[in-house]
Amino acid sequence: MSKVTFRERTRYWFDNTMSKGTASLIGWLALVSLALIVVVTALTVWLAPDEPEGVTGPGHVLWIALMHALSPGKISSDDGSTAYMTLMFAGSLGGLFVVSMLVGLLSNGLKQKVDRLRRGRSRIVESGHTVVLGWSDQVFTIVGELVKAHASQKSSAIAILAERDKLEMEEEIREAVGDLGRTRVVCRTGRPTEPRDLALMNLAAARSVVVLSPEREDPDAHVIKILLALAKREGVHPPVVAALASSRNLAAARLAGGPDVHLVDSDDTASRLIVQSSRQSGMSVVCMDLLNFDGGEIYLRTPKKLVGVTYGEALHAYQTATVIGLRRPTGVVLNPAADTVVNADDQVIVIAHDDSHVRLAAGKPHLDESAIVETDSPPTEPERTLLLNWNGRAEHIVRYLDGYVAPGSVMEIAADHPKAGTGLAGLRNLTVNVKDCDTTDRYALESLGVGLFQHVIVLSDDRFDIHHSDTRTLMTLLQLRDMQSTLGEHYSIVSEMHDENNRALAEVTEADDIVISDTVIGLLLAQLAENQHLADVFGYLFDSHGSEIYPRPAASYVKTGTEVTFSTVVEAARRRGETAIGYRSARARNVPPHYGIVLNPGKSEPIVLDDRDSVIVLAER
Repeated sequence: MSKVTFRERTRYWFDNTMSKGTASLIGWLALVSLALIVVVTALTVWLAPDEPEGVTGPGHVLWIALMHALSPGKISSDDGSTAYMTLMFAGSLGGLFVVSMLVGLLSNGLKQKVDRLRRGRSRIVESGHTVVLGWSDQVFTIVGELVKAHASQKSSAIAILAERDKLEMEEEIREAVGDLGRTRVVCRTGRPTEPRDLALMNLAAARSVVVLSPEREDPDAHVIKILLALAKREGVHPPVVAALASSRNLAAARLAGGPDVHLVDSDDTASRLIVQSSRQSGMSVVCMDLLNFDGGEIYLRTPKKLVGVTYGEALHAYQTATVIGLRRPTGVVLNPAADTVVNADDQVIVIAHDDSHVRLAAGKPHLDESAIVETDSPPTEPERTLLLNWNGRAEHIVRYLDGYVAPGSVMEIAADHPKAGTGLAGLRNLTVNVKDCDTTDRYALESLGVGLFQHVIVLSDDRFDIHHSDTRTLMTLLQLRDMQSTLGEHYSIVSEMHDENNRALAEVTEADDIVISDTVIGLLLAQLAENQHLADVFGYLFDSHGSEIYPRPAASYVKTGTEVTFSTVVEAARRRGETAIGYRSARARNVPPHYGIVLNPGKSEPIVLDDRDSVIVLAER
């Protein structure tokens, strides 16, 4: 091995010094400038000691040399001997290079600083903020909902960290969300899996953290890696909500995230909502209203005045809020038995339009006993369901539907997907038949005999990108609606889409149930970011066990065509072992955004229901 020379060591040291950035370069430039000025001063004192006229010593010469170096134009006013003029010219010429290099270095350093700020690499100093890690279309839903939730606050902040340009993120959010009100959206560019980048978000002072499932291959692996990075952090750990694409990865994500993480199974949640919407028209709108921050929201209350009363009595306890269940130490139960006693350690679950509206009613409710109708619920009968298209969550949908329907029910699967109908062994109530079919072809759809089915589910085909898949779904919907109109057939249609903007196109003729899966998950993440305790409530709502949301004929509860208060409707449902949470007007069923659905009406509000209207209840099947 050859010996390292002094020259090589010196050059290596110099290279390392120069690589330290703008500050180091300016330091070297200052040394060069100082050396230039000292040399020019020394030579002037030696070769032209009496120039310029009026010089008072070496210090004065040093000042003159400095001025020539910093302002080379001063040489034009000089006068003196050849030696003096030559030295001042040399000093001015060297100063010209020094000033030029200084301007260039400062300009480059400022540009780097601006680029760093533009990339969003500075640490935020917010507190009580919501942190969003990752980027997908769900970010627009989450930001929009959090802006609504924080509208009554003096100030709030949402911090987003993603592998995208800071300015691009901010511009897309402004275009998609619009007015942000009093909420500040702060974007930072970085990798959410890197602890160094996570440090930019001031997580110790954050209110909650939302981890998004990215739009890439194997998104759950990326989410799990972020959860590992969060768990390895030192200091305070805020509550974390994360979305997973596949149920198979839940166990690994729980292990990675630890006890402070709540996981949302995207496939499972969307599948349950699609199934429930296919069986109860308007179910998707009800769930969207409960999940967003626009209308009725779910709150938990611990009113001391209700301790010791029964759940049936608590149904009439609020004038502007609707009681739907109890959160007990053993878990959440919606629509419990009417004689269930509210204990001191229970929380009452209510629907209200705002947190400030949850107040106990004064006095007893006004009930019209003569308007209450007592009828038995019709027995469940076998159903026929048509499933069009196939994707990764289709197996979940079929199995969940199998848990709802009566024995002897039939499902026809029509798709040209190579995996259509696979993995369905062990069904109890459903008989499944699979047919090869291009669901965008009118003649192929007519050959299925769609009019023989009570329910039709149109899924998004996962072989195509989301935009093309939504386009194919729209084509299928238009064909089905035209067939309904031409043939006079009646069946419910629930369709799955990805882009919220396609909802308006899909509702060109009438408003069927449309489940925008990405939007649903975004709404759920926003709700849980604000209050993780609601996770059990929404989990109960989407489960096939226990009470669920049903729209049932109004004539089964009150006399139609008669003016009654909603308290009377609540009492009629209570006597059937159900909880009324609203109603649906048939006259407005195609009018957006609520399609005739009214949740949490005022208890004393007079309403007139006709034979086509429905009462929305929580009930056992």
